[in-house]
Amino acid sequence: MSSDIPVNIGLLYSFSGVTAAQELSQWRGATQAIVEINHHGGINGRPLNAIHFDPQSDDAQFRALSEQLIVEHEVNVIFGGYTSSSRKAMSPIVEKYRRLLFYSQLYEGFEFSDNIFYGGAAPNQNCVQLADYLTGQFGARVYLIGSRYIYPYECNRNMQELILQRHDGAVIGERYLDLNAPYEAFLPIIEEISKKQPDFIFSTVVGQTVPFLYQAYQAAGLDPARMPIGSLNTSETEIAIMGAELAQGHFSSAPYFQSIDTKANQSALKQFHQQFGPELTTDMNWEATYSQVHLFAKAMAECGSDHIYPLSAALRGSQFDAPQGRIRIDPLNQHTGLYPRIGMANESGQFTIVQESRRIVEPDPYMTHQIQGDWVTKLTTVGYPHAT
Repeated sequence: MSSDIPVNIGLLYSFSGVTAAQELSQWRGATQAIVEINHHGGINGRPLNAIHFDPQSDDAQFRALSEQLIVEHEVNVIFGGYTSSSRKAMSPIVEKYRRLLFYSQLYEGFEFSDNIFYGGAAPNQNCVQLADYLTGQFGARVYLIGSRYIYPYECNRNMQELILQRHDGAVIGERYLDLNAPYEAFLPIIEEISKKQPDFIFSTVVGQTVPFLYQAYQAAGLDPARMPIGSLNTSETEIAIMGAELAQGHFSSAPYFQSIDTKANQSALKQFHQQFGPELTTDMNWEATYSQVHLFAKAMAECGSDHIYPLSAALRGSQFDAPQGRIRIDPLNQHTGLYPRIGMANESGQFTIVQESRRIVEPDPYMTHQIQGDWVTKLTTVGYPHAT
């Protein structure tokens, strides 16, 4: 095959709708990786070319556009999706046509498809660690609040089981709001939280409504030093939208924060700011997508094909020096081995890493082992009532 024929891949990341900010971060990760790959000669001399559509944060559009990419543009590999509902909309399409979907977002686990490679954290790589950290620091009475769709429902179920079984705790409230809920919808929930006084709040609020939760929390005069919000999906992107002051003192669990001090991260950040400008920030969504595109390119260079069977074989067990550390695709479940971390939002809009795993934690999407990782405490939350 001529080396000047591009390798076309599909990108489905929303530039509009309720999860546009997060999906734009994913798009930047994919775009940066493509630039880097092409700068180094492409894939076996062939340039990597992205065909991008905007699904507008709509699951029906994710389904329709994934089929359009495959049928009209003859794309064999698609990168896309932020919400679990968007992934589930695309899954039957890639399975029907025997194509591959790279899904780079953390999710609730309990899923496997031969046609999907999962690049974000499984629940044993973020939820277990957050539950253990916050209960150890603050106590085991939790209030659950999330958006109204599958990821928050299932993620909160995971948290509830961890709190009840591992920590002998209690769930003292559970509420859900639409993905397009207004700020005012959060006020009665925060009022209830103020009355019930949980030890911490576990948030699976997603997309454009995330800042509303933190705004309502601050307006009620609640104190993160006594009752913080813990999240798996509140990242630097959400903080940039809401402002550092609202997020300061709250916690997120993720394998990547921009503040990670690794050579790979510093190198990637330098290229990121050159490409997109100094004012933008990276996050877990950017890093996972960036890493998955590199993993794809490396595997295709090895097997010489973007067809599902040789490409999948090359991907299983493959590794990449990602910004978070050297990651590895599990050969059995096609999820990714990652490095769990706990970050506390600071005054600069970034995260101070308070704990991190020194070794990779293999993905266990069905939560059979719940191994935390080889934890190193970077910073104790001095001054917090339950700090150790």
